[in-house]
Amino acid sequence: MASRAPERSIWPAFRRISLPLAAGAGLNQLNRAITAVIGPELAARFGLNAADLGLLGAVFFAAYGLAQLPVGAALDRFGPRRVQSVLMGVIAIGAVVFATASDFVSLILGRVLMGAGVAAALMAQLKATRAWFPANRVPTVTGWCVALSSLGGIIATVPVEWANAAIGWRGVFFADSALAVLAGVWIWRSVPDLPPRERSIGGIVDELRMVARIIAHPSFIRLVPLVVMLSALNFVWQGLWAGPWLRDVAGLDAQARAEVLFVYAVGLTLGSFASGSLHSALVRCGAPPLALLVSCAFGLLVMHGLLISRLPAAWPWLWFAWPFLASVGPVGYMLVGGRFAGSETGRVSTTINALMLLMVFVMQQGIGLVLDLFPRTLSGGWDPRGYDFAIAISAACLAASLLWLALRRDGAKGVSVSPSSVR
Repeated sequence: MASRAPERSIWPAFRRISLPLAAGAGLNQLNRAITAVIGPELAARFGLNAADLGLLGAVFFAAYGLAQLPVGAALDRFGPRRVQSVLMGVIAIGAVVFATASDFVSLILGRVLMGAGVAAALMAQLKATRAWFPANRVPTVTGWCVALSSLGGIIATVPVEWANAAIGWRGVFFADSALAVLAGVWIWRSVPDLPPRERSIGGIVDELRMVARIIAHPSFIRLVPLVVMLSALNFVWQGLWAGPWLRDVAGLDAQARAEVLFVYAVGLTLGSFASGSLHSALVRCGAPPLALLVSCAFGLLVMHGLLISRLPAAWPWLWFAWPFLASVGPVGYMLVGGRFAGSETGRVSTTINALMLLMVFVMQQGIGLVLDLFPRTLSGGWDPRGYDFAIAISAACLAASLLWLALRRDGAKGVSVSPSSVR
């Protein structure tokens, strides 16, 4: 496994490398989406208002985001195997802290640890795919990996609702901890160490300079706002606010909400599976590399309008189409990473992720603050007008990212910010 796999050996490499890393990344999807199912119960049990619930979701992403830069440097230096194995242990500890929480502070601490533990999920997959697979198969393999990871989001819906009814939310998080331990062992035993040509060298000052050069790269400046918004939209809604919206606007009970969230997760999984192959097919047919991202962004603007319009007939397919369209975010990561050298892709991806997670933190907490501007409903939920206002702000941010893309000029494709760092 010291070099990229030729075409005939893609499947053995996929089984040995991609599958265990996808299991670890699946815990990212599970842990970020699980509060959308149990959030209303936690709010009732611990007396949380909308801002508290938003904070509980946001600190997960804040820890996730703050860990991105050191995790990116670690991935480039030590590789996915070593980094992900350690972080699975952090998830396991965080899940136990959350499961045994007796107050809001303990819940926050558990979510912070879980957020830090999932920090390398997608980035480890992108790093491994770039390192061990042929360049022409990278978009397709990336899509497959993200699709497999999305199964964790499916588990966080109806299965979690069933488990919550059977063993309680504390039992759910104890089970989460056990899964993290098993995933860590699988990654350690199966994934090979990073090839020397994909490793970086240098100290902390060099790492900070590298990140600064990445952020200043013209391609990064132009592409990242749209990539960030596409990915953030799924994190914000699947991770927290879709569940309360389905309760307060659609009027669904717990079981019905879990079923719709299941549809949401299926849309994300299928979109992730198709996005890489669809991007490659469009490029082969002569379409611009950004065609898929831009088309999906315009589709998501339509979805925002349908959410605000509150058309009941649209809800079943809307919550499938929304994540299906937003699932192209990782294709954007791949497009940006293609402008940099292989030994830099971990830091490129985690820098994008850090900015995306900062946006998630702002949006999740911001939605909670907006909802608290309106009086609570008689049933104890939040006013639908607050959701409409928050969704309108989200649509404005997405439209602004498209305008930015149109106005900015890109850098030269394939130019590394630091060619000398490649060993």
